[in-house]
Amino acid sequence: MSLPSSVDVAIIGAGAAGLGAAHALQGSGLSVIVLEARDRLGGRAWTVQASPEVTFDVGCGWLHSADKNSFVPIARQLGFELNKDLPPWRERAYGNAFPESERDDFMRAMDAFYERLWEAAQTGKDEAASSHLEPGNRWNPMIDAISTYINGCELKDMSTLDWDAYEDTNFNWRVRRGYGALIAAYGAPCPVALNCNVALIDHSDKRVHIETSRGALTADKAIVTVPTNLIAEEAIRFSPPLPAKVNAAAGLPLGVDDKVTLALDDAETFPTEGNLRGATMRTEMGTYHIRPFGQPCIEGFFGGSFARALEDADDGAIAAQAISEIAGFLGNDIRRKLKPLYESRWARDPFARGSYSHALPGHAGDRAVLAAPVDGRLFFAGEATSPTFFTTAHGARDSGERAAKEVLAALGKP
Repeated sequence: MSLPSSVDVAIIGAGAAGLGAAHALQGSGLSVIVLEARDRLGGRAWTVQASPEVTFDVGCGWLHSADKNSFVPIARQLGFELNKDLPPWRERAYGNAFPESERDDFMRAMDAFYERLWEAAQTGKDEAASSHLEPGNRWNPMIDAISTYINGCELKDMSTLDWDAYEDTNFNWRVRRGYGALIAAYGAPCPVALNCNVALIDHSDKRVHIETSRGALTADKAIVTVPTNLIAEEAIRFSPPLPAKVNAAAGLPLGVDDKVTLALDDAETFPTEGNLRGATMRTEMGTYHIRPFGQPCIEGFFGGSFARALEDADDGAIAAQAISEIAGFLGNDIRRKLKPLYESRWARDPFARGSYSHALPGHAGDRAVLAAPVDGRLFFAGEATSPTFFTTAHGARDSGERAAKEVLAALGKP
């Protein structure tokens, strides 16, 4: 849509948070515009048709805590089929790359580590999660690898209190047509200006002045929903500066998680919804999902500094690493059955610069700092501002709804 010169509320970012805010302001009588730098809705939620047979969520793919996930009723309302099959994370191992006895030993070590983390968090001291690894435990590198999948970072960069604050009900569902497709459909009725990159938010006057790649506009209120790395690196500037926001965002950097999907020939000879992972005893490793939804493909997942290093290599490095690891597990003959289809590079995405937030040790309190309104005119949302559902799309959506309610309260509207 065209860019208005003046609105009551400007929302920066058309990811789940911005769209949640826009929905919450519908029917309020306020004029609203969502300013989105990309040429699409969804932000870090993005579904592509990787091949005629393979639908691929380049970004988020699981409706975590599905029994409390606000996108579940939205999916049902919009006619999106939900898949409730158990995720292939702890069980359903394929092949002999990770023998059952070894896997059981690993799970005991990881569960004991989680118990120590929980006990440490109860003391109220915020420290690096890595300090609670059992010295010399053979499984420590792989426990660290799991952190890179969950948090996008190694345990040395993970706050114990932030880890404890996350709410996980262990219900993990999926959207058959793609989580990104669901969020795009959710956002379709919203007033959005695409290809509209915000560079400056000037709140020095009574009205907020916003400069974008498509021109300038003013607003009574602004809701900022962009990823923390953009705030911390001042890709979007505030005038006057907001050092408390910049510092809080820096304490909540986006880790890196990347995905790849590989076409699989003779797919019917492989199990549906299988898990493939090896007892590699290293943190630099991928984990693989065989035939998600029964599709003829294998999805690979890489996290943390290893994912960042793969992004820094040539295009196709993530797929090449995945094929090499899979061949190491299943034999070299599998190479001829695999063909790269699509891979993500979230750290190199200029409008994300990472995947999802984690609190650095000592910075768990920064989520509340980042979420706090400024002068009753600037409001903040996004997964990083969620107190318990951070890193998730529904946490982002709910935070947008919260920010919209703060706007209405500031305007004296019920």
